[in-house]
Amino acid sequence: MTAPEVVRIPFRVKALIFTFFLGAFAVVGQITIIGKQVYDLTGSELHLGLLGLAEFLPVALLAPFAGAAADRFDRRIVFAVAICGEVVASLLLFAYARTDPTSVTPIFAIVLFFGLCRAFASPAGRALPIDLSPPEVVARVVALKTVGYQGGLIVGPIAFGFAFVADESLPYLLSAIALVAVVGIVAFVPSSGVRRLASTGGRQAIHDAFEGLRFIRRSPILFGAMGLDLFAVLFGGAVALLPAIAEERLGVGAVGLGWLRAGVGIGAGVVAVTLSVRPLQHRLGRILLFVVALFGVGTIGLGLTRSFAMAFTAIVLLSAADAVSMFIRLTLVPLATPEDMRGRVLAVENVFIGASNELGAAESGLTAAFMGLVGAVVFGGAATLVVVALWWRLFPALRDMDTFDEIRPDPPPKASPSP
Repeated sequence: MTAPEVVRIPFRVKALIFTFFLGAFAVVGQITIIGKQVYDLTGSELHLGLLGLAEFLPVALLAPFAGAAADRFDRRIVFAVAICGEVVASLLLFAYARTDPTSVTPIFAIVLFFGLCRAFASPAGRALPIDLSPPEVVARVVALKTVGYQGGLIVGPIAFGFAFVADESLPYLLSAIALVAVVGIVAFVPSSGVRRLASTGGRQAIHDAFEGLRFIRRSPILFGAMGLDLFAVLFGGAVALLPAIAEERLGVGAVGLGWLRAGVGIGAGVVAVTLSVRPLQHRLGRILLFVVALFGVGTIGLGLTRSFAMAFTAIVLLSAADAVSMFIRLTLVPLATPEDMRGRVLAVENVFIGASNELGAAESGLTAAFMGLVGAVVFGGAATLVVVALWWRLFPALRDMDTFDEIRPDPPPKASPSP
C-alpha cells in the first residue's frame, strides 16, 4: 500500500508568506513607536485611544470598496500600490520626526493616510497566498502566514525600540525599507488566474462592494466567529495602552515597551509554530469560545499587576489564546468563501477582525480617560468574558462546529456537455 502523496506549498506562496513577516515587522514596530511618541508628547491615554480610532476609520469606511477592488483588479497590483502608499506614509513620519515635533496633529493625519492604504492592502494581500495554494495546503498556509506575521510581531517592536533609543526618527526609515522589500517580492509573484468581476457601472459596483457583508450575514458560523472577535477585541484592546502601562505601572522606557509589545508575538508565535505542524481538527467551535475567554482572563491579569514579569506573562498568555482563535478564524473564512468573492469577504473580515484591534484601542483609551488605566483594562477583560457567555447561547451553530469541512461551500454544478 503506497503512502498518500504529500502536497507541497509552492515557492511563490512561501515568498508571499515572508511578506507577512516584513509587513508585521514594519507596521507593528512603527505603530509601537507612534504610540510612544504620542504619549510622550501628550501624556494622555485618551490620545492613545484617538490614535487607534485614526487607524480604524479608513479601514472601516473603505472595507467594502477595497474588497471589491481586490476582486475586480489584479490583486498583486492592488496590494503593491497600497504598500507603496504605506512607504510614503512612513517616509512622511520619518521627515516629521526629524523636525523635533511638538504637535500630534501631523502624526494623526499621516496615520489616517496609512490606514487608507492598509484598507486596500489587507484584503488583496491576504487573498494572494490562498489564491496560489492548492486546497489541500490552505490550512498549512494559514498557519505559516501566522508564523510569519507573529515573527514580525516579535522582532519589529524590539528592533524599533532600540532604533528609537538611537534616533527617534530611525524607526520610520526602517519601516519604509521593509515595506519596499514587500513590493519587490510581490513584483515577482505570477498571476493567480482567479476569475475577476467584470467592469460594470457605479450602481453595480456599490452592490458588489456590499455583497461580502451579505454573504457573511447569511452564514451563522461566519457571522458568529467574526462578531465574537469584534466584541472581544473591542473590549480587550489593552495592548494599545502599553505605552501608558509601561510608563505609569511598570516604570520602563522604550526598550521595555518594545519587549512588552514583542510578548504579543512571542505568545502567538509559539502557538502558530505548533499549529503549523499540528493544526486543530475537531471541536473547533468550543475551542474558539474557550480561548477567547482565556484572552479576557489574561487582560484582567495585565490590568492588575505592577510587576514587569507578570505583565509580560499576561501578555504572552492572552496573545497565545488570541493566536488559537486567529488560526480558526483565518482558516474558516477562505475555506467558506468562493474564490471570486474572496476579496470582498476578506475586506469585511478585516474590519471585524483586523481593524477591531484599532477600534479596541480607541475604546480602551476613551475608557481609561473616564475609569483610569487599571479600571479600563480590567473592565475590558471582564466584558470579554460576558461576550463569550452571550455567544455560547446566541450562536449554537458556532459553538457546536466540529471541523472546517462543515463550512465549505457546495462545489458549483458541472456544466452539461453541449449537444
